[in-house]
This record gives sequence, C-alpha cells and structure tokens, in this order.
Amino acid sequence: MTFKGAEPSKYLADIERLVRIESPSDDRGALDAVVREANQICTEVLGSAGEISEVNGLPILWWGPKHAEILLLIHLDTVWPIGSFLPLWKVDGDRITAPGSFDMKAGFVQAVYALQGIAGSVAILCTTDEEVGSKASRALIESSAKNARAVLVLEASINGAVKTGRKGTADFVVEVHGRAAHAGLEPEKGINATTEIAHIIVQIEKLANPEHQTTAVPTVLTAGTTTNTVPALARLVVDCRSFALSELERIEKALHQLKPQNPEARIEISGGINRPPLQSESTKSLFERAKKVYATLGRGELLGVAVGGASDGNFAAATGVPTLDGLGAIGGNAHAEGEWISAKGVVSQIEFLHAFIKDLVDNPNG
Repeated sequence: MTFKGAEPSKYLADIERLVRIESPSDDRGALDAVVREANQICTEVLGSAGEISEVNGLPILWWGPKHAEILLLIHLDTVWPIGSFLPLWKVDGDRITAPGSFDMKAGFVQAVYALQGIAGSVAILCTTDEEVGSKASRALIESSAKNARAVLVLEASINGAVKTGRKGTADFVVEVHGRAAHAGLEPEKGINATTEIAHIIVQIEKLANPEHQTTAVPTVLTAGTTTNTVPALARLVVDCRSFALSELERIEKALHQLKPQNPEARIEISGGINRPPLQSESTKSLFERAKKVYATLGRGELLGVAVGGASDGNFAAATGVPTLDGLGAIGGNAHAEGEWISAKGVVSQIEFLHAFIKDLVDNPNG
C-alpha cells in the first residue's frame, strides 16, 4: 500500500511549533516546554501520548513499547540561546530558515509522521542534552540501544545522503598554574601562565593526523586577571576528533605527558574521550537495506557519507547494534546563522523513512 501521509502544510506547521519553543541545552524550563509540545504532537499524529520522565535531572520523551526492536533516536535541545536567532520562522519558497530546524526538530516531526500506519515494535527516544555531550542521557541511550536490533538516528541528512560514519570526539581542558607578580615592578618573580600555554598550543596542534583525519583544535582560551599582573592561571579547551578510537587515545596520552617550559609551572589536564567513533562496520547492514528501499521508491542510489560531527548514534553503535544516522532533514547551516530546511525534503524524507521502517518491521531477518 502506498504511503499517503498528511498534507505537507501539516508537517511544516508541527515543525514550526517546536522551533518557536526555543530550547537551548542549558535552559530546563525551555526543555520541559519543548518535550511537552513534542508529546502533544505524538498524541495528535499517532493517537497516543508518550511518557515524559526525568533522567539525571533532564527531561526525556519515550513513545512506544519499552525494549523496542527498532529505536528512533532524536534530540530536542539546540545550540541557540533564546532570542539570538530572529525571525524564528521564515519561509522563502522551498527554503525555511529557522534555528534548530535542521538540527534536529524537523527530524522529530519526520519520525512521528513516518510511523503512521506502522504496527510493530518501534519506539522514539527524545533526549535534551545531545548538544552538550549527552552526559545525562548516555546510559539510557546505550541501554535502550542494546535492547534493539536496529537504531535509526534522525540527525540531519547531507543533501539526502545518510551518515555511514562519524568521528569520535574528545574534549579536554588544559590548565597551567603559574605565579602572579607585578608586571612592571618585578615580572621576573612571576611564572607567566600565558606564555606557558602558548608553547602548549603549538604542541597540541602538532597532534593532528591527516591520515585518520584526526584533529586537535585549541578553542576557548582564558588567561590572566589584570593588565599589570603576570598571569598565574591560563585555561585552554581542546576539541579532538578522529575516525579511529586509537587516535583519540593517543592524543589523551600525549596531553597527559605535556611538560611546562618553566619547571615551577604546573599543568593540569581534565576531560577525556566523549563519543567513540561511529564506524562504517556498524552501519553497513542497515545502509544496504536502506539502499534497496530507496531504489524501490524510484529514487536511484542512496548515498552514504562519513562526517566529522558526532551524535548519539556513536553511543548506540558502540553497543554493537546496527545503527544508521542522518535520516533526518534536508537543509543546511547547522549551528550557524541561516540554519534552514527544505520543505520538499521534509515530505520526501517522511516517505522514505516510512518505507524503511516498514521494511524493518515486516522483514526482521532482512
């Protein structure tokens, strides 16, 4: 039976409902509000509400049976501080500009509508801390994935392509403790933490490895207190990513072996590996099935790409469960001004996702 779906205007109206509830990861009230609205959409579209609960201090939404065989993984938090992106909803032909739409509120609406008419062991898990590392929800994601035979991640698509690989991530904080002194009267009595961390930055950049597309990027740097004081403390945040877990482990070891130029300075390292890489081996079986479904819809060849950004799909795949990412919105400018989605892409992705989930439900053994 051909999937009928709803009117495209209904899809877009529901995406707009979520976008207009701005939901940065650090705003508990906003997260509660967007989860409630998402649950209301589930009730209206699927005929039943999900369960809203709290995990490690943050709200989550679960719709569908517990221990579901097919898990749809979604997050509803965004990177945008409230009021920083205006207007919240702008339509220009096929292009809809809206913060959080591409990453990834459109993905939620697409998932909900794709489940219309499907009877099977399928569940939706919506979390609210993906953009800040999923520290609260990681254990739930992993345990839920272990119960499934397939995990589908509704993160944004790359021009219609799914994501068959993702880099793993590691975040570190490097602190250099020096000694304060008057910058004019007796600077020689101080130990300049800014100078020390400058040497360290040069060493960190050398940890990159193009062979594995490994990056080690110094990001946020703070140092010093007043303009006439030798800085006693400098703090550097380092973002590391690689397709190889061994590379992240290499960088972690190297950071802990850093030595100061001045032997009286002291270096402290905190943080570590956050998300393991999403390997192509984890996505292969589902990707092959998705390609067959895509072809039956008369769409030609479904493409797969590997990307540098990580997602909760990394956690799911690390449990050993087949995982496929990038099944969400078509658009662009994630985390950037002008974030947008394609209206036609929403319709197209719902039709494809419905067919793919139906195939997984109806043919559990492939």
